[in-house]
Amino acid sequence: MAKLEIKNLHVEIEGKEILKGVDLTVNSGEVHAIMGPNGTGKSTLASALMGHPKYEVTKGQAFLDGTDLLELEVDERAREGLFLAMQYPAEVPGVTNSDFMRQALDATSGKETGLIEFAMDYEKKVEELKMRPDLAHRYLNEGFSGGERKRNEILQLKVLHPKFAILDEIDSRLDVDALKIVGQNVNDMVSDSFGCILITHYQRILDHIKPTNVHIMIDGKIVLSGGQELIEKIDQNGYEWIREELGIDFAESDAS
Repeated sequence: MAKLEIKNLHVEIEGKEILKGVDLTVNSGEVHAIMGPNGTGKSTLASALMGHPKYEVTKGQAFLDGTDLLELEVDERAREGLFLAMQYPAEVPGVTNSDFMRQALDATSGKETGLIEFAMDYEKKVEELKMRPDLAHRYLNEGFSGGERKRNEILQLKVLHPKFAILDEIDSRLDVDALKIVGQNVNDMVSDSFGCILITHYQRILDHIKPTNVHIMIDGKIVLSGGQELIEKIDQNGYEWIREELGIDFAESDAS
């Protein structure tokens, strides 16, 4: 079993505090959904954990199996077993999809993967995600639709198979069929060796990826935690009831 621990995490961007004390523990075999209105710090949490230089951790700790993530560079965090599926995957002209993934696999695993072994596994995973068969020969994300980019992030996740994945709004730009395919592939990965944090605004992805834990983030903090009942209440009432129940004014929340 693996464990990701976040303790009292405070994060600034350009001197402005965005995260204001986040506490979260995720074990392998678990899916933790983090929900909340726009601008409450959900994507900031993802970027800070992965080590984006734009985000400054001013207080708190983050550990993966006891290793202090905040002391590591981005590539070192990936080698420890942390993966981020980005909200807006970038294009990398001149580097084919398969070459990028094979090099990433070699870098994170610390060993060279045989070409035939990699190609067979890669093609199998492409089929599982129902992606175009010419994908391996295309430059990374170049000319991809928004939905293709998101599916490609899940393909990378399946190839690298980290201990923990942070999935930042993987449901955006996916149609109903693609949501089902992506959801099933993520569900199939959850095991004693894999867990994930799923960041989303909407309930629809949670119809396909069933969370074990649900957290509501407002103004840079997790203010409520629970299970399926929270999803159902948000689906019926939005986030307004949280403001009323906890006395939180969303207008004062301007995190990212």
